[in-house]
Formats: sequence, structure tokens, C-alpha cells
Amino acid sequence: MDKKEKARLITDALEKEYPGAACSLDSSDALQLLIATRLSAQCTDARVNMVTPELFAAYPDVKAFAAADPEDVGRIIHSCGFFVTKSRDIVNMCRMLLSDCGGRVPDTIEELVKLPGVGRKTANLIVGDIYGKPSVVADTHCIRITNLLGLTDSKDPLKVEKELRSVLDLERSGMFCHRLVLHGRAVCVARRPACSRCCLAQWCDFARSQLPEG
Repeated sequence: MDKKEKARLITDALEKEYPGAACSLDSSDALQLLIATRLSAQCTDARVNMVTPELFAAYPDVKAFAAADPEDVGRIIHSCGFFVTKSRDIVNMCRMLLSDCGGRVPDTIEELVKLPGVGRKTANLIVGDIYGKPSVVADTHCIRITNLLGLTDSKDPLKVEKELRSVLDLERSGMFCHRLVLHGRAVCVARRPACSRCCLAQWCDFARSQLPEG
């Protein structure tokens, strides 16, 4: 079985196991998702979702964020960690959206990564979830689980993204990554993957390596 066929079977199994999967960050538009994703770095999505209602009420649009004092933003997002850097990035990204993008969140990875604090993981999430374009969000769950499955063989996010783009059906790749997050939280947990109840075990290099010999 080649990797493309293996990836198709894994994608099918994940769709069956997690039919209602979606991004776990709460947002109502592209700007909110962009900001929530920046806040989620080294922070749980649950914590971000606790903080963003107040944040988005205080700053309802890109102009409000662009005019904000980063220290005031920082007070609201303090519990997300690294609040000084994150607040500065959020304000500066919104100023750049106004000055360079007409106030609109770009729809390409190439333009998104020019924004302060935005890397390929965030850019892929935006183009996939907001604009419906092919995307591969190579977050920690995606990297870890696809390495265990044998679909990828690197810890480098860009290399993993490229490897997955070469084997996944790109019409389904965005949801594939969302479903891996759910699977990583529920079954394939870091340091103690539950291979005995994993819907992907039959295609997983790591799970097969755990079987008793003979």
C-alpha cells in the first residue's frame, strides 16, 4: 500500500469517527479567528475561548484593534501567556491589515505570513476554514500523530506540511487536521497512545510495532 492510499483510508476512518469535527477556537469571522489563533500559541484553546468574548467586545473590528494600546489588550489576554508579545502582534497585525490589505484578512498563505506573529500554521487555518482553500495545519497533534502513523517522518512543521500535501486529498486535508486534534486529545494521547482502541491502528506504524512478536 502506498502512502496516498494509506492516507485515504486514514482520512475515511477519521471522518467516520469524528463526523462533527470543527475548529475548536470560537470565532465569527476571519479577523477573530486570526487573533484567536495567535492567542492559542502555547495556550489551550479552552483558555483562549474564555478570553476572547471580552476581547472582541472591547475591540469589535480591525480599526478598533489598530487603534488599541497594546498594554490594554495585554490586560485582557494576560491569562493566555506571553501576553506582551501577543498583544503587540495583534495590534501591529491589525495596523498592517489596514495599511496594506484594505482592512481585509488576506486569503493566501503568502500574504498572511507577512503579518506580525503569523506563521504557516495560522495561515493554513485561515485559508482553509475561512476561504475554503486546500490547507494543512501542521500543529503538534498533526506532527506527532502523522509521524506515528508513518505518513510523515519529520518534526519540522514545514516539512510535515509538504509531506502531507503530497499524500492527502487536499479537498479533505483541512478537516483531516481538525480531526487529528480530536483524536490526539481523546485516543492518541502524547506519551500514552491508546492503540488498543484506536480507529487508525491497522494503518499505524507505531501501533503495529507494539504488537507482540509471533
